[in-house]
Amino acid sequence: MQKTVILGSGESGFGAALLAHKHGHRVFVSDAGKIAANKKEAFKEKNIAFEEGQHSINLLLDAQTVIKSPGIPYSAPLVVKLVEAGIPVIDELEFAYRFSKGKVIAITGTNGKTTTSLLIYHLMKSAGMDVGMGGNVGQSWALQLVEKDHSWWVLEVSSFQIEGFIDLKPSIAVLLNISPDHLDRYHYSLEEYAAAKIKLTERMNAQDHFVFFEPDSNISEAMKSQKGNPTLVPIGLENLNGTKGYIEDNKLNLAINGLNWSWPTNEMVLKGEHNFINSLAATMTVVLAGADMSKIGPALKDFVNAAHRMEQVATINGVKFINDSKGTNVDATAFALGAFQEPLIWIAGGVDKGNDYKLLDDKVIDHVKLLICLGKDNEKLKIAFSGKIPCILTTEDIREAVQWSLENGSEGDVALLSPACASFDLFKNYEDRGNQFKEAVITLKNK
Repeated sequence: MQKTVILGSGESGFGAALLAHKHGHRVFVSDAGKIAANKKEAFKEKNIAFEEGQHSINLLLDAQTVIKSPGIPYSAPLVVKLVEAGIPVIDELEFAYRFSKGKVIAITGTNGKTTTSLLIYHLMKSAGMDVGMGGNVGQSWALQLVEKDHSWWVLEVSSFQIEGFIDLKPSIAVLLNISPDHLDRYHYSLEEYAAAKIKLTERMNAQDHFVFFEPDSNISEAMKSQKGNPTLVPIGLENLNGTKGYIEDNKLNLAINGLNWSWPTNEMVLKGEHNFINSLAATMTVVLAGADMSKIGPALKDFVNAAHRMEQVATINGVKFINDSKGTNVDATAFALGAFQEPLIWIAGGVDKGNDYKLLDDKVIDHVKLLICLGKDNEKLKIAFSGKIPCILTTEDIREAVQWSLENGSEGDVALLSPACASFDLFKNYEDRGNQFKEAVITLKNK
């Protein structure tokens, strides 16, 4: 009987454990932290062995396969030891791929992954296609495969997950953009980070399609070392020679495989240049997947985006509060800051990932009236924007940040939570940060 070890009992680890168990593997779950009570109950019910608070190396070294949490880097001493012992160490998505007969659409990029993944799923569902969604959105793919497979799977994938791919081959891969993020994981090398992204296409061939934003020079550079050979489908904001999807006359336009389709941008829920790129990528993808083109436009009008992404919470005394907690890097925050013409009160900060805040100068100067730094270590933010933003305050309390936003705001101002940083110094994750922000705003409004 094959022994499969799961490192980490989070969403992906839990799903991988149950899927491996379903297929007759002898499963052992090892978590250096605590395992949630409901998960322990599920493991006991299925006689899945587990440990918490440690990794017993002797119990791991006799595994045929190790499935690790994406958060554990390949440079971690434990993973290095397992690899040196000749044990394959893979990602949950790679493992799940082995048990699905469906075709994969994989979406990556520094920003816009979740919005684009959700939009592709929505468009395909609206067109009546048999489709599921996994990766970094909703339930883990492995957990869903315990119950049911689909003809198509839309997967949001990060560079961390792509590192653990061996055989996973998307039928359609989407690369939205590459900008500095998670550089602490990649030796502060943008080239290493970009190489991890482009690895998504490594096993693709000419029958597969690679949709990418052509004007992004970091993508172009990474593609020079591309090992796969997918059919290239470039998109852009302008109609250039060879561009298959573009914006013209205030319309999304697709021209692919002899088909032409267009839709007015004012007939879409998603607004802003970055969302036009996301929408081009999504519509192009579903056309390539064979969706009924007549169903695409109407579905663009009733799409509902993810929580914590430019989410309007409430207006108090004329100050509009916006939750963009998912803006965890500089590029995402640049999009958010640029989406408003109104005077801004900006709440930012957290765990810095090697950010270059100079990239935000043109977004904040003469636009942001107050910066509230929300984090345990705010020095880098304060230094970066000193003299560029008239007033800078610091706090470790999100309720105080919300209160200060109202006290310093005027009617017509926007108070924007878009941190440009990870959340782990003060919060469990970006959802927890966004939820606490929303709760603080609603509490203040009710007063």
